[in-house]
Formats: sequence, C-alpha cells, structure tokens
Amino acid sequence: MSHTPTGLPFDDIRALLPQMPQASDTCVDIVRARDQELVKPAGALGRMEEIVEWLAAWQGRSQPAVLRPMVAVFAANHGVAAQGVSAYPQAVTRQMLETFAAGGAAINQICATYDIGLKVFDLALDIPTGDITQEAALDEKAAAATFAFGMEAIAGGADLLCLGEMGIANTTIAAAIYHALYGGEARDWVGRGTGVDDAGLNRKAAAVEKAVALHKAHLRDPLEVMRRVGGREICALAGAIMAARMERIPVVLDGYVVTAAAAILHALDPSSIDHCIAGHLSSEGAHGEVLSRLGKKPLLDLGMRLGEGSGAALAVGLIKAAVACHNDMATFEQAKVASKPN
Repeated sequence: MSHTPTGLPFDDIRALLPQMPQASDTCVDIVRARDQELVKPAGALGRMEEIVEWLAAWQGRSQPAVLRPMVAVFAANHGVAAQGVSAYPQAVTRQMLETFAAGGAAINQICATYDIGLKVFDLALDIPTGDITQEAALDEKAAAATFAFGMEAIAGGADLLCLGEMGIANTTIAAAIYHALYGGEARDWVGRGTGVDDAGLNRKAAAVEKAVALHKAHLRDPLEVMRRVGGREICALAGAIMAARMERIPVVLDGYVVTAAAAILHALDPSSIDHCIAGHLSSEGAHGEVLSRLGKKPLLDLGMRLGEGSGAALAVGLIKAAVACHNDMATFEQAKVASKPN
C-alpha cells in the first residue's frame, strides 16, 4: 500500500525501506564454492550449509563468523491485561526483569552455555500501554519513538542478533496483530500464553476480536496495526530488526511475540525481513501458520513457548556449529581424501 508523506513520525520509518542493504550474492557464491571442496558429500550437512550462506549474504563476508552474538530482550506492559487475558499479574514482568539481572532465568543459562551477550530493556513498565479493546495502545509519536529506541538499542558491534521479549499479556497483543494483518477469526490466532484456563482463553479471544473491530478502519496500514493493537516491545523489536538490516547484522527471531514485530515489517515490505531466520517453532497460538506466511522455516521445534529469546538463543548453538564446520573443516586436498570424480 502506497502512502503520501505527511510529515508525521511514521514517514521516517517508511523512508528507511528503500535504503535497505541487499544480500551479497558474491559472498554466497564464494561460500558455495568452498563448500564443494570440503571433505563431505555435497549437500550432506543440509540446512547447516544454508545457514552459512544466509550469514555470508547478510554479513557481506565470504567467511562468515559468529564471534559476538547478542540476545536483546525488550520488556513492556499492556493495558489489555485488565481484561483477564493472562494467568499472571502484571507485576511479574518487572519481577522477571529482576531475575534476568540476577542471572536466574532460562535465557541466562542458555546465553552462558553458548557464550552469547545479553541485554534487557525496560520499556516504561510502570506505564502500561492503552487497553487495545478501548483505545489505541500508543499514539504515533510514541510508537515511532519506541521504534527508534529499538534501532539504537542494538548498537555495540554484534555480528548476530537474537530477539526476545517479556511482558504479561503480550501474546494477546501478538494475536491481535495477526488477526489484524491476516483476518480469519480471532480464535484462530489465540493461544494459552502463560497458561490460561478455558475461561481465560475465551476472554483472550474476545479481547482480540473487540480490539480489531474497534480499530478496523485504520488497520490497512501495518504501522497503524503496530501502534493501535501492538505495544512498546513490538515497536522496539521492529526497530531492532530494521537497524540490524541497515547494519548488515543477521537476525534470529524468537517465538510468537517477536514474530509479530517481523510480521509488521513484512506487511510493509516482504523483503524487509530477508535477513531474519526463525530460531524455533513455538507451541503458542498459530506460530507455525505465521511462519509459513512469512516464508520462514524454523531451525528448531522443541515445543517451547517461554519467550525471553530462549528459542532464538538455543539456535545460536546450531548456527555456531554450522559456521565452524564451514570455516574449519578440511578440504579434500588438505585431508588427502579422494573427491568425487567430475
């Protein structure tokens, strides 16, 4: 959908799209040529080989590396929590941030295991967004400012970015985004989140349905979807994805909520998330359906739905192994192993 510039903050986001760097075909060709020389049958490592090509394409390096991976977790609270859509109170969001800081969460253990940096961002937790069943989550200025914050948050020289989130009620927000973007019935997109019972699931579906109906007249614009039925972490995640693209940093998406931010950008321009890979398939909601719409095949399927960037961080172990195999395996010539005759 085309837009006439209005001078409003969202114009700055739209202006980034034509400036996005493209994949390096040259680097991919070099990677493929080396792969043919490695001491293994061509294609024997399957998706591991595709991972290296993806890294090379977006890092713009013929010998890709994962030396400074980082997990960025964005935390926010949501007014729609008042509709009884979560099994936990909103205070848990801040309590979990304190657990991250103390090193006690799952994401801390995964990052320590794979030598991944971790940054956690508090997005005004004490000021929940508007209840999307009654009003817009954010105004355009606040949404654009949070998008810009997400862009700035990834500074520091990471060569692989994993994105995560934390926020009570944010699976409701994600479901509302999917319902707004893809239609269908509200219940098609709703899952149990933190573990709501059947009554809670019904409240959640009703909240999503009411919110999308309320804002329906404005939802043809993906950025309006982001601000009206989204939240601060969605805006910041979308900004981080865009900044990573501008800086040629490949991105590993986590689960159901993080993918909602990617879906916003995909709706603006399908090529805007070409530098992203799906770390895992979440068991939450219709994550598999969304990934199919985005053309993303997840690296892992472990039945997880924790958030925190946990699935994306686990995928780093696989990505590091793929890079190590490509860069450090012997060639047929080096190993003095007979290669397949031409």
